[in-house]
Amino acid sequence: MQHKVIDTKDVVIRFAGDSGDGMQLTGSLFADMSAIFGNELSTFPDYPAEIRAPHGTVSGVSGFQVHIGSGHINTPGDFCDMLVAMNPAALKANAKWLKRTALVLIDGDTFDEEGLKRAGLKSDPIAELYIEDRTIIVAPITTLTEESLKDSGLDHKTIVKCKNMFTLGMACYIYNRPMEYVFKYLEKKFSKKHPELIEPNKKVLKDGFNYAANIQAIPNTYTVEPADQKKGLYRNITGNQATAWGLLAASEKSGLPLFCGSYPITPATNILEELAIHKNLGAKTVQAEDEIAGICTAIGAAFAGSLAVTTTSGPGLSLKSEALGLAVMTELPLVVIDVQRAGPSTGIPTKTEQTDLNQALYGRNGECPLVVMAAHSPAGCFDAAFNAAKIALEHMTPVLLLSEGFLGNGSEPWLIPSMKDYPKIVPPFIQPNTEYKPYERDPETLVRKWAVPGMAGCEHRVGGLEKNHNGVLSSDPQNHAIMVAERAMKVEKVAEDIPLQQVYGSESGKLLVVGWGGTYGHLLSAVQQAREEGLDVSLANFDYILPLPKNTEEIFSRFEHILVCELNSGHFVNYLRGRLPQFSYSQYNKVQGQPFLVQEIVAAIKDNL
Repeated sequence: MQHKVIDTKDVVIRFAGDSGDGMQLTGSLFADMSAIFGNELSTFPDYPAEIRAPHGTVSGVSGFQVHIGSGHINTPGDFCDMLVAMNPAALKANAKWLKRTALVLIDGDTFDEEGLKRAGLKSDPIAELYIEDRTIIVAPITTLTEESLKDSGLDHKTIVKCKNMFTLGMACYIYNRPMEYVFKYLEKKFSKKHPELIEPNKKVLKDGFNYAANIQAIPNTYTVEPADQKKGLYRNITGNQATAWGLLAASEKSGLPLFCGSYPITPATNILEELAIHKNLGAKTVQAEDEIAGICTAIGAAFAGSLAVTTTSGPGLSLKSEALGLAVMTELPLVVIDVQRAGPSTGIPTKTEQTDLNQALYGRNGECPLVVMAAHSPAGCFDAAFNAAKIALEHMTPVLLLSEGFLGNGSEPWLIPSMKDYPKIVPPFIQPNTEYKPYERDPETLVRKWAVPGMAGCEHRVGGLEKNHNGVLSSDPQNHAIMVAERAMKVEKVAEDIPLQQVYGSESGKLLVVGWGGTYGHLLSAVQQAREEGLDVSLANFDYILPLPKNTEEIFSRFEHILVCELNSGHFVNYLRGRLPQFSYSQYNKVQGQPFLVQEIVAAIKDNL
């Protein structure tokens, strides 16, 4: 067979198998080596929702999709150019994501009668799944791994676990990936505790590469050239890592110690874990006994003068709502990070959605305003977390930052910034021995002064009961009305300190696509595609939700139609209908625990035009 090396601008690879097949690691290593090679990329880990689902079943399939390119990459891709399926269930679960031209790499050793039965397939899965027109490579990957390591001295169970490295070696050949990064990773990972695993893993990786090079079934290999990136130091970073680092940067710029009190919850746990690593930077972390304790310890830390943070997902945010009211009433700075997942209740805990916006805006008793923000990309979580902390500290208010499972677990290359390019954060501390009225406000911003325990002459009461400007408990009706109005207006005045909303595309026209948070990459790709087809469409994706940017009304007025797209049943569009009722809104919604597909948004754009 004549072999071709095809230069392509981008490819999408999906690795899938049982939870124990190491597909998350395989995909992560493939993404990291591509980042080091210089490619732009976007990843989408797709975890099973069931803990220890039965082996070989569709419910237990774990996937990792990576989209690499020589140009800018906004999404992990709609459909894949290559699928690695380590068992029949992985093939069944992911056949729908195959392009017509896709290459499918199968571990033939798992496609026995028992494996097919567990996946709910019959004797011919290729025909049953209607993928006969794809290029199918059935390789005895488990057997080849056993043969590769038969003289390694490792036990059989450990040998079989190495088959993901054999698969990664095949992928490295097909897509011309340099394996040196994986060698370094193996040396670093196993050098201290299990040095005996380094050489066997290197060997099986190289054997997988050589096997793919020697068989005649692979018609083509592919090259994706490095992207033309701005010069600097890059790393591949997940949204949760970027969030943690953004908080650490805010701690540095404010001069305040960072405290995070949290209860572990999917998919937010990695933020707490990442912060716990950095005690050398002054970060203090408490793994609390529950969500309520997590936020209450953070409120205590805020009272004591720390940059206080708590992290959670939707069910945990529900539990934190009463304490959030306390933070609003005491007007203490607090950053609450909600990495959203599918609900209600426990829902589908490993799947992404945007279904907490209503809870973020309205989920508290009484008149209880706070700032609501959203992160729009994995790398963008750094700036989002930094800005959330800056607003909380300088405006003496809780800030609720909405991330998403897709962002928190996904990754992309990040140009590591210089801290000199970030502004100082200046909390409004009062000077000791100054006449102190706890709720006396700055006439412009309505921000109160911050006094911490130990400041001489600044003793005051805190708590959930209403007070007057002097900090004295008050149930006077007129005072309550004044304080309610001032707390609300203080949050609205944050609009003076946030950027104006940007529009991608024409500044006016027929259709404006509106989104918020993590739908940004998919909406941007769809709008770019639609504009290339000659359609009159632009995009506004919002990072700031409460308050809205000052120019929102002006932007909306310049377009004939507004289409709001979000991964819920219409939270943002209904919020906009309340805030800016003079405009007519259409909506496109998806509530499936999955990100948008670009083609879905393009179709919605065409329908609206």
